[in-house]
Amino acid sequence: MSLLRIDTSIRARGSQSRGAPVVIELWTDLGCPWCYVGKHRLQRAIDRRPDADRFQIKLRSFELNPDAPREPESIESAFTRSHGGNAEAVLSAERRIQGIAQREGLAFSLDRLNANTFDFHRILQHANEQGRGLEFFSNVQDRFFAGELNPFDPNALTRAAGTVGLAVDRVLEVLTGQDYAEAAHSDRREGQELGLSGVPFVVFDRRVAAPGAQSVEVYEQILEQVAPLTTPMGAR
Repeated sequence: MSLLRIDTSIRARGSQSRGAPVVIELWTDLGCPWCYVGKHRLQRAIDRRPDADRFQIKLRSFELNPDAPREPESIESAFTRSHGGNAEAVLSAERRIQGIAQREGLAFSLDRLNANTFDFHRILQHANEQGRGLEFFSNVQDRFFAGELNPFDPNALTRAAGTVGLAVDRVLEVLTGQDYAEAAHSDRREGQELGLSGVPFVVFDRRVAAPGAQSVEVYEQILEQVAPLTTPMGAR
């Protein structure tokens, strides 16, 4: 299946009926800093619209580094182990993204840990099933980047899930088993079939795809293309 890329001619091919719900799928990973920034930019673009409540963000799983160890390590250790280079270069890149995030009002700690995120994605799949996926993901990711939460601690992750209304006993059951593993793998495969090569990757109404962390203004333009507030010239 192929998706349209950002395309200004989308209106000519038909758009959403005025006021109809629009599903926005966001492939993402917990520890990805550009996913963190991109998610907030997308939400701001939605919030600026008078019909913001018609847009539903659905979080989709994409584990960036399936080979990451389960034992947490520093960001610089994780990057240099996977990609080479040196710790100072990693920290320089982190400081650059930190500056971008902070200018947009987002907390960004340089003391975060890194580890395998697959168990987190399995809980995300459970949260999606319960209608709390976006709330769960945002709560954990925002606190993680603020340096307030270690999501690789099963007890901490379970408590965080409980704060958004997920049943703690069920979350513990998922964490100690293999439930939702195939659902997380399926999300990854589906994203790749749609053209995903990295995250964030946003798909609007299964018609327009936007790779990378776009600006708020670009997200606004895509929302207008998919669900126009204004009537195109010549339309009735």
